[in-house]
Amino acid sequence: MGVEVWVLLVTVAVLALLYSKWRHSYWASRGVPTLPVTPFLGHILKSVFAAREPWKLQEEIRNKFDDARMCGFYEFFKPTLLVWDTEILKHIFVKDFDHFADRRHFDMKTVHERDLVMMEMLSVVNGAQWKSLRAIMSPAFTSGKIKSMFHLVCDKADILVKISVKQAAQNPHVNMKKIFGRFTMDTIASCAFGIESNSLMDENAEFPRKAQAFFEMSTLRLAKFIAFGVVPRLFKALRVSINPPETDFFVDVVKHTVAAREAGKTRGDFLDLLLEARDSSDNPSSKHVLRQRSLIAQSVLFIIAGYETTASLLDFSSFLLAKHKNQQQRLRDEVQQLVEEHGRLNYQGIMEAKLLEACLQETLRLYPPAVFIERYCTKAYKLPGTDLTIRPGDIVQAPIWALHHDPRHWPDPEAFIPDRFLPENKSNINSFAHMPFGMGPRNCLAMRFALMEAKVALAKLLLGAELELAPGHEEMALDSQGGLLRSKGLNIKIKPIVAE
Repeated sequence: MGVEVWVLLVTVAVLALLYSKWRHSYWASRGVPTLPVTPFLGHILKSVFAAREPWKLQEEIRNKFDDARMCGFYEFFKPTLLVWDTEILKHIFVKDFDHFADRRHFDMKTVHERDLVMMEMLSVVNGAQWKSLRAIMSPAFTSGKIKSMFHLVCDKADILVKISVKQAAQNPHVNMKKIFGRFTMDTIASCAFGIESNSLMDENAEFPRKAQAFFEMSTLRLAKFIAFGVVPRLFKALRVSINPPETDFFVDVVKHTVAAREAGKTRGDFLDLLLEARDSSDNPSSKHVLRQRSLIAQSVLFIIAGYETTASLLDFSSFLLAKHKNQQQRLRDEVQQLVEEHGRLNYQGIMEAKLLEACLQETLRLYPPAVFIERYCTKAYKLPGTDLTIRPGDIVQAPIWALHHDPRHWPDPEAFIPDRFLPENKSNINSFAHMPFGMGPRNCLAMRFALMEAKVALAKLLLGAELELAPGHEEMALDSQGGLLRSKGLNIKIKPIVAE
C-alpha cells in the first residue's frame, strides 16, 4: 500500500477513536464516575463476562464508587446509569414515575410470530398501551381472585410433598429445584388455564422441559442478544428470531386453550378473566388493547414469569431453612399452630403466618429473583439532590443485589435473619433497599399470587418433612440466566415427619 493509503487509514482510525472517546465522555462530562471504558464497546464486554455472576460486578462498583451513590455505564455507546441511592430511587420508581414509566425499548418485531407475541407482553409494552393493559389485568390478581385459587395450589402442594418424600426414600438426597420447578409449572397451568401438565407425576413432562430450555442462556444465545443490540435490522433481513424456539410451544398451548374457552368452556381462572375483560361492554377499549395476540402474550408471560422465579424462591428457602434448623423448627411450630387453630391449612391462616412471610422476604433479600431492575427515561429529569439531568432515552438501573446486601441498610447483611421482617421490626426497613418484586406502578403484578403459592408449598413441606443439608451441598452455588438468579442445583435431605 502507498503512503497515501496508510495516511488515510491512520486518519480514519484516529477519527474513529476520537468519536468513541467523545461518545464515552457522556457521563464524565456530567460528573458521574465510570469504570474504564473499552473503545467502541464501552462496558459491554465487562457485562458479558459478568453475565453469570452479575452480583459480583455490582459489589465491585458499589465498593469503588460508594460515595457517589451512582455510576455511569455504556452499552456500546448507549448510556446507562446505575443508582443505589434509595432516596433517588424513591423518586424514580414512585414519586416522579411519570418521567420513568417505561422499561427499555425493544424492537423485536421480526417476521417470527414468537417475536410479535413477546413484544405484546405487559413487561415489555410501554406508554399508553402499558397503562391500559395494566388496568385491564389488575383485577385478575385481587385478594379475592387469589383466594379462589387457593385450593388448587393446595392440591399441587400435596403432590409436591408426596413426590419429595417418595424420592427421599429412594435417594440419599433430593434435587429440590427440579421438584419445585415442576410444582410451579403444574400450579400455573392449573390456576391460569385449567391445564393438567402432570409435571410432578411425569419425569418426562413436556411443560417443565420446555420452560427450562427457555431460560437456558447458552453462549450462542447470549451472543445473539448482543448482536441484536448492534444490528437489529440484520435479524429482520435474515428472518432470524431473537427468542428461543420453546416460545412456540407455550404460544400453541395458549392458542388451543383460548379456542376452547371461546367455544364455551369456562373455568373462572386467569384466562377466563382476561377473556371477560376483553369482551366487557363496560370498557370498550379492552377489546382493542387485548387483541388476540396480546391476550396470548399475557398468558405466555404468566407461565414464563411464574415458573422460574417462584421455583427459585422455594429452592433458596429450603436451603436456608435446612441450614438454619432453629429457624426451620420455629416456622414449623407456627404452621402447626395455625393448623390447630383453623383445623387445617387455610387461606386465612397462611396469610396471617408472620414468620412464614418473614422467612420468604428474608430469602428474597438474600437471593432476589432479578439482580437489577431498569427504567427508561421518557422526559428530561433532574435527579433530586444533584446537578445531574437524565435525558430522554437514558436507562436507569437499580442494582437490587447490591441494595439487598448493603450493610448500611442491613446489619450483618449476609446472615439469614427472618426476624428483620416481623411486623414489630418492619419500621426499621428502608423499603427502597428491598425491592424483590420492583416498586411503584410497574412492580410485579402477580406478586401476591407468587407469595401465596410459595407459602403454601413451604408450609405443607415443613408439616410433612424435616429438611437437612446434603453432604457436599453445605454452601450455595449461584448462577444467573437471562438476568434471573438461580442456584446451580441444591440437594436436600428430606426426613418424613411421622404423625404421632
